[in-house]
Amino acid sequence: MKYSITFACVLTAGLLAISPVRAADIYSAMAPELKQTEKEGWTFAFAPYFWAAGLSGDIAQFGLPEVHVDADFGDILDNLDFAAMAIGEARYDRYSIFADIIYTKLSSDSGTPRGILAGSVDVTSQTFAGLIGAGYSVLEDQRGNLDLVAGARVWYVNTDISFSGGILDGVERSDSATWVDGLVGVRGKYSITDNFYLTGWGLVGGGGANVDWDVMGGIGYKFNDTFSAVGGYRALGVDYSDDGFVFDVVQQGPIVGVVMHF
Repeated sequence: MKYSITFACVLTAGLLAISPVRAADIYSAMAPELKQTEKEGWTFAFAPYFWAAGLSGDIAQFGLPEVHVDADFGDILDNLDFAAMAIGEARYDRYSIFADIIYTKLSSDSGTPRGILAGSVDVTSQTFAGLIGAGYSVLEDQRGNLDLVAGARVWYVNTDISFSGGILDGVERSDSATWVDGLVGVRGKYSITDNFYLTGWGLVGGGGANVDWDVMGGIGYKFNDTFSAVGGYRALGVDYSDDGFVFDVVQQGPIVGVVMHF
């Protein structure tokens, strides 16, 4: 049972994006406030962030039955090898383009009951999610803006499993899936004061997945024209299934980040 839980956690936790960089699908949480009305021409920004998210849902790989997983942030962190996320955005007048990259790698090494089939099992899970999109401000004034956005997100989920000892000694297997989802939605920012502002986004779509959605709401603080900070809560869900490969999960939790303007 211990191996089953660990294996399921590793398979699903690949979706998570946690790291010192843990990066920046905060694209809208921070991106809306990237606009600097005092500047003309193009403005740019880069935003790393940290997302203390848990994960729940159903997964299935290697032709095995679906397994339900409910892992909190601590469970995922225990299996995390590496994760990085980053968001970049460029704005010109009412127009914007943005890109968001997420990569995570998790692993686990567990013993097996009695050690007959194998003495231990190593599981490594990697997930990549890359979003690129564009937006247009339909509402804009000195206090904030509301953008309509559209884009596409590419997903890649891969799991490697290897056995050591026992009957299955040296056996290695890999299972993976790649798909693309189209997304549409809104993002915006509203300044409460010269320094504090509200920000958030909502996206939904599908394509390769039955549904792909992403929402965030938060509050930000502008230190100066170069640096801002944002804190809030984010939830992201994807429901993908094809030929026995199931990745139907939701991750959610508090998120904090820093935006660098230039």
